[in-house]
Amino acid sequence: MATTTEQTPLIPKPAAVYPTRRDFAFLITGILSFAFIGSLDGTIVATLLSTIGSSLQSMQYSSWIGTAYMLARTAATPLFGRLANILGRRPSIVFAGVLFAVATVLCGFAENMTQLVAYRALAGIGGSGLTVVGSIILSDIVPLKSRGLYQGFMNISWGLGAAVGAPLGGYLGDTIGWRSAFTSQAPILSIGLIFIFFSVREPESILNAQRTTLLAKLRRIDYAGTASLVGALLSFVVGMEYKTVSGHGWSEMVVWGWLIASALFTTSFLLVEYKIAAEPILAVWMLKQRTPFFVATHNFLLSLLTFSTLYNVPLYFTAARLLPASIAGLHLTPNSAAVALSSVGAGWYMRRTGKYWWMQTIMCAALVGANVVLAGWDAHTPEWILYTTLLPSGFGSAGSVTTTLLALIASIPAEEIPLATGLSYLFRTTGEVLGVSLSAALTQTLLARELRARIGDEEIIEKILASTKFIHTLPDELKEKATASWMAALHVVFLSQVIIAVCLFLSALPIEELPLPDKIASAVSKPPPRQDVEDGVSGEGDGRDGGRR
Repeated sequence: MATTTEQTPLIPKPAAVYPTRRDFAFLITGILSFAFIGSLDGTIVATLLSTIGSSLQSMQYSSWIGTAYMLARTAATPLFGRLANILGRRPSIVFAGVLFAVATVLCGFAENMTQLVAYRALAGIGGSGLTVVGSIILSDIVPLKSRGLYQGFMNISWGLGAAVGAPLGGYLGDTIGWRSAFTSQAPILSIGLIFIFFSVREPESILNAQRTTLLAKLRRIDYAGTASLVGALLSFVVGMEYKTVSGHGWSEMVVWGWLIASALFTTSFLLVEYKIAAEPILAVWMLKQRTPFFVATHNFLLSLLTFSTLYNVPLYFTAARLLPASIAGLHLTPNSAAVALSSVGAGWYMRRTGKYWWMQTIMCAALVGANVVLAGWDAHTPEWILYTTLLPSGFGSAGSVTTTLLALIASIPAEEIPLATGLSYLFRTTGEVLGVSLSAALTQTLLARELRARIGDEEIIEKILASTKFIHTLPDELKEKATASWMAALHVVFLSQVIIAVCLFLSALPIEELPLPDKIASAVSKPPPRQDVEDGVSGEGDGRDGGRR
């Protein structure tokens, strides 16, 4: 028969509920720091593309700095959605963070464009894991109805990173040098990793599935699907680069050979995902449903539009208007402010009302309007228009990211949230890759045509294509022709963005408005029980957090 003593409580201590307030604060801080550093990195690189390309005497290949990062990020995105379930949240995000930090520091020591592109590819793999697994952890600890608000906080951090990154990148490029823009990122990332490492817990379903050896876990990874996806994207981008940047014709094998290889890799990827992989990185069954399909389409078009804008708007200032990189970065700041305000506003609205369809529609309309105005930029556009054009663009893009993610999560079972997150980011990152590479290819093709029509001297044209700084050394007459050529090329690119924005608006209309639950979707494991040696009572922690947050 059980007995009690003066040391034995009649009422057992309440179990500590995860996450405690401390753990919750640490997790949110870590996730927000990842969003900040990811945006800071991307915006700095976008602002410094022409500076880095000119410094390494490889301006015509500068788009590969961004393309390599996003190619690797795209291929790794769905993989990390699986790894979060196979290896667990903590191992996945720590691996991603360490890889990103080391690769980014190495970028600061790159001696040529080849090294820089290789290091950016490694950083892209790490950056993918930080984004995807961080988002999955957020879904573990926040109810879906409040998820939009915390997504808004993430977008604020993203906006702050962009707001700081644009002028900081321009300043570093004009003063200390572009290399310091990479090496200075590691300390911020390290702080976030420490917070995450000591606070994250695995969902109980993951713990139950992890009672296997590491080798058995590694065998579950879809290597064939990942390799096929990398091959498909890389082959397509290389083929387009040979056609548009290097000037090869469609009939040349160096162009159509790469494009055929891309088609074969794509076929292989779909075959693996549909028929072969036991745990495919692409949740094909989701794309057969209405809301996931249109969310994926919408995410792709949104990223295509956003990254074309981020790549080409700085070129408008540095190449077509011959302004310093710091001025180009400053003009991106209103976009970042709009991202922050829109994110919080959208999250607050959805938390209060549980609705999102009308907000999504309005934000897409704002994107159409912004790109119509952008297509009208010329050499004499007033400053107030240059500063305000990107306000509705930032407003629409940030809000759309939040609403579509919640719509997707609301449309699938709770246990499939990691896969759904990977699916969303796969289409977003694919759009990012093509947004940079295709717009850069189109710009270079149009620029070469315009320069040949206006200048004609092939030697001068090659130097202009290689470095925007060369334009500053030209006589006034040639300088005017060079900037006019840049302006004409960018005008066509901005017009193409209007078409994409209209398609984006249409893709948002079929997305269903579904209920947003106000409870956490998946059970997360509690911290391990503490054995009280003095009184021989086993309890769930010391109870100081009281399960509150």
